[in-house]
Amino acid sequence: MNTVFTIRTPGPGLHEFTADVVRFVEASGVWNGLLTLFVQHTSCSLCVQENADPDVRRDLDEFFRRLVPAADDPSMRWIVHASEGPDDMPAHIRAALNVVSLSVPVLDGRPALGQWQGIYLFEHRDRPHSRRVVAHLAGDSQ
Repeated sequence: MNTVFTIRTPGPGLHEFTADVVRFVEASGVWNGLLTLFVQHTSCSLCVQENADPDVRRDLDEFFRRLVPAADDPSMRWIVHASEGPDDMPAHIRAALNVVSLSVPVLDGRPALGQWQGIYLFEHRDRPHSRRVVAHLAGDSQ
């Protein structure tokens, strides 16, 4: 079973879509299996991260901004690809440092996430975007 999630981001940061994933899995009838998520873009990524304290998301976003600053930062003068603005190439680097695909086991008809885990699209661009995440679910029905 497959679906595509469209996630509209207002800008950079971690944008949770766990509830959408849970609804998809519950509606699928798959009781035990494997869910694969794949983002179809090169300037954002996916992650499983804490969903209880929003400071975790803010700190992660700030960490990656410090690790890979905008192309107009003096430390990034070496960047050649800048046709879409100073956030473009740094977004590609941040996406390359993270994952674009996740595998989540499905047990008893639900994603087997831990108590404080959520599924996020990590937007690395500064302006709003509409992102596509393809989901593939395979497994046994109840």
